[in-house]
Amino acid sequence: MTKLKLEPLVDDKPVKVSIELPGPLYRDLVAYAELLHRQQQGQSSADPAKLIVPMLQRFITTDRGFAKQKRAVLGFSGASSQPPKIDESR
Repeated sequence: MTKLKLEPLVDDKPVKVSIELPGPLYRDLVAYAELLHRQQQGQSSADPAKLIVPMLQRFITTDRGFAKQKRAVLGFSGASSQPPKIDESR
């Protein structure tokens, strides 16, 4: 069986975002969740909506063009998902 790209899901403090997905994309997301559940036997069934965040994180961290532009324009690396802290006490 081919290994899927997503790692086990980690809970984190969420920020609520509402989106509308095209029907075919949602059906693919449901199918991916089912395949992930089968691959990770013994773990709880993956909620398709919970796959969106790790998929986006994976996409962004593997996009070399984005990382290059992020370093050039924003001045920090993609090693962290948060920008560097700025001392505002000056």
